[in-house]
Amino acid sequence: MALTPFALHDLAEDVLGCVCAALDAVAADEEDVLGCPARACVVPGTPAWDSCDSPCGGGTPGQLTVNVARIYPSTSFPTEDREVRGVRGCVPPASTAAELVVTLLRCAPTGDERCPPSCEELATAARQLYVDATTVYNALYCCLPQTGNGRRGPKFLLGAQRTVGPEGACVGIEQRLTVALPGCGRCPGEGVS
Repeated sequence: MALTPFALHDLAEDVLGCVCAALDAVAADEEDVLGCPARACVVPGTPAWDSCDSPCGGGTPGQLTVNVARIYPSTSFPTEDREVRGVRGCVPPASTAAELVVTLLRCAPTGDERCPPSCEELATAARQLYVDATTVYNALYCCLPQTGNGRRGPKFLLGAQRTVGPEGACVGIEQRLTVALPGCGRCPGEGVS
């Protein structure tokens, strides 16, 4: 069966909401920790590193994005189904797997023309980076099972998380996540009288 028209977008919005809520919860409980950035959005394709400092209009600095990296059929999640379709008696895959990427950027200390950033500035940036890394991981692990329309959330596989940057005065994390989307929509033209 096909996906519903908004299946990918709704999933990306759910992931963004989970991560943003977790970042705000940690910031409320811990001193000197930044919460969810004011610039937090679902983006088409690979995110541009537009802002890791205070956004236009103020708010918490940084940039949080969620994007879909790829989708593929999966008969045994998360394995990619490589079966040729269109053959007589062919059974459609049980689900569609969607690989999402959560990217969270914050400012990196830069120093000036004469001096590199101090060890204290680097330690503060590292502390924020490590808090962000564990918070994103925990948010996906704990919140994602509670999303969706059924009693249970979707099946998912947390992929590798890696540090990105520093580049252009930004540093952050990139977390990959693969989610099974059940096919519950109709193919175009099905059910039309």
